[in-house]
Amino acid sequence: MTKKGQRPTLTESAWVPAAARAEFAATSGAEGTEPEGGVSAYDEQLLRFGGDVSRETPPVAPLPRPASPRVIAVSNQKGGVGKTSTAVNLAAALAEGGLTVLVIDMDPQGNASTALGVDRHAEGLLGVYDVLAGDRPLLRTVRPCPEIPDLWVAPATIDLAGAEVELVTIDHREYRLRSAVERLRVQLERNRIGPPDFILIDCPPSLGLLTLNALVAADEVLIPIQCEYYALEGLTQLVRTVRLVQAGLNPALTLGAILLTMYDGRTRLAAQVADEVRTHFPDSVLAATIPRTVRISEAPSYGQSVITYDPSGVGARAYRDAAGEVAARAAATRPGPDDIDTARSEASLS
Repeated sequence: MTKKGQRPTLTESAWVPAAARAEFAATSGAEGTEPEGGVSAYDEQLLRFGGDVSRETPPVAPLPRPASPRVIAVSNQKGGVGKTSTAVNLAAALAEGGLTVLVIDMDPQGNASTALGVDRHAEGLLGVYDVLAGDRPLLRTVRPCPEIPDLWVAPATIDLAGAEVELVTIDHREYRLRSAVERLRVQLERNRIGPPDFILIDCPPSLGLLTLNALVAADEVLIPIQCEYYALEGLTQLVRTVRLVQAGLNPALTLGAILLTMYDGRTRLAAQVADEVRTHFPDSVLAATIPRTVRISEAPSYGQSVITYDPSGVGARAYRDAAGEVAARAAATRPGPDDIDTARSEASLS
């Protein structure tokens, strides 16, 4: 059993940049060392603040590997729908299930980087901005998540806020991230190291150049939907954008999954929105729903996902269920063009 707050042993397996490995070793100290008295400083701090969270990780079944490595853009132009929480916690649950996962933080707010334990304000830190505007290799930016083996993040630094302005003058600006991901795969294959099983891209809450780069680089889109009325309007617009990207920039892009978030079973509205979305997208909506729970909101303040912060809580269990569905779908299919009946869905939701 892994105690919450205990740093895991650094994995020896995957596609680990030497600089990142050395930095991780320097900051983590001796691997496998238990704190004196069995209680870490983090545990003491948590108890001081009265945290009442689960203390041990429940047994986790291994997840199936995808038929081929998948790139998933977690996108919704509407803010406050649990997009970053979904990207971070899905990634954590997939990695906990034995898969290798890279999170690319394309949101200038950098919340995904913070939640995965990366100090985005550290001096000299390379991030996604350096990849998009500076043509740095994506592999140079990758940093390990200190809480979960085989989970890595390409962080968003503060400079990413100005990236869209700079990208306007660059040729093939929509393909910058896609080229970086392809270059990453070539580098790993050259060193006989397999690419990560999943690359999850946390998109900003807009439909600008950063989101467009993510959609062009992705095999599929995962859309978190808050169980409220306005989420339906946002879904219509995003599905229309997916269709436009399919037509002009990335024909292989598919609508991979829709995840219902912030579900409150006590309200009739949440049930109505869930039924409406499932009616129009019966094959895309995941069976798992993410409930409203304060633990999901608290976890980033400790630099963790809810998977490690409250591993036995309802939020962690819900994201594990969603990760299991995502992994099962990826194991059964290969990325490629797919018929998405966007016209019918848009007409029904409008």
